[in-house]
Amino acid sequence: MLPYSHVVPINGALNASLHSTGLLADAFSEFIAASSQLEASYRDLQREVAHLGFELAERNAALTNSLAENNRIRKALQQIIDSMPSGVLVLNSDDTIVTINPEGRRLLDLGNVQIESLQELSANSQVDFASLAAGSESEVNSEVCISNSGGKRWIALGNRQLTCEVSGKESEDSTPQLKSIWILRDITANKLAEREREAARNAMALAEVSTILAHEIRNPLACMELFAGLIAEDRGNDAPWVSPLRAGIRQISATVNNVLNFHCGGNLHLGPVDLVASMQSGVEFVRPIADQAGVNLSFDGRDDSLKVLGNENLLRQIILNLVCNAIRHTAAGGKIEVSTRGESRQGIPRVLVEVTDTGCGIEPKNLERIFEAGFSASGDTPGLGLAVCKRLMNLHGGDIRVSSQINQGTTFRLEFPTI
Repeated sequence: MLPYSHVVPINGALNASLHSTGLLADAFSEFIAASSQLEASYRDLQREVAHLGFELAERNAALTNSLAENNRIRKALQQIIDSMPSGVLVLNSDDTIVTINPEGRRLLDLGNVQIESLQELSANSQVDFASLAAGSESEVNSEVCISNSGGKRWIALGNRQLTCEVSGKESEDSTPQLKSIWILRDITANKLAEREREAARNAMALAEVSTILAHEIRNPLACMELFAGLIAEDRGNDAPWVSPLRAGIRQISATVNNVLNFHCGGNLHLGPVDLVASMQSGVEFVRPIADQAGVNLSFDGRDDSLKVLGNENLLRQIILNLVCNAIRHTAAGGKIEVSTRGESRQGIPRVLVEVTDTGCGIEPKNLERIFEAGFSASGDTPGLGLAVCKRLMNLHGGDIRVSSQINQGTTFRLEFPTI
């Protein structure tokens, strides 16, 4: 049997062991509690992460939709700008080009040239945008004329300043960034119409003045013609100055009648007319002018049965204009022949009058313009004679044509319907 002294240490160790075990159990309990709490926190964190993930997905979807809508709106606006009938030019505050639509490129004749700044645009077009923009701090309204292979084009320019907030790092600065927009409109048609209206007003005023002067001159001319004829009969052929006097008076009379016939309207009274007699009367009236120019003037009207529906005075004016025109382009010693004859074309009877000269002829490029009012190949006449002939032939239901060869002569052919 062991002594009692050996029992006490064993009990002390046991007690110490039991105490350590108790502490370990307490620590394990605390660990379990902390683990449970950590697990609960983890579950809460998972739920929060899931919630945030859901919110993030919703916001990403909304952002995606917003970006898609912005792109759609941007494309729609770009399509609208590109399809506008006016040119549109948008600039940043540093004068870099944001956009320029196809119509703007067409108006400025830019083609496919890449333009990035206002200075480059001014250099590659005929419009100095830089100077126009520098001349005003607010708005610009101007008109410019540019020339190209198709002719001249007028463009109206309008500039407006736009105020908008910038983005990015500079958004913290409250200073707004200015952007400008230019509108370009093709006003060539308006300019041409304005010029045509101005020309029409001038022509109307000139016609009124010309008509008044012609009316005022007509009666004194008739008196002068009468007295010149009386002087010629009284003095016979021994007065060489009488023939030039009569020729000058008749030239002035022809010009006055052309002005009146061209500018004065009114109803034309037509009746049965002996065409041969009318043509011969016109030839005899203009003969002093031919004699003064040294041109041989002849008339061939053997068929005196040619009748037309017309106005005798206007028919004489037609032949007077044609013969005077031939005299101006026929040198001294040349010939002018006026002839009349009847013919049938496709079974329809017609009356033909021909005025043929041996003059210098008409340039081919001028043949289509000789009947235009105001056109004169030589530039020394008002250009009314042949235009009046064309108009009077139309009033008589007839037609006038011309054929010519340089340095060989010209022939005018008049066709009238018979009665």
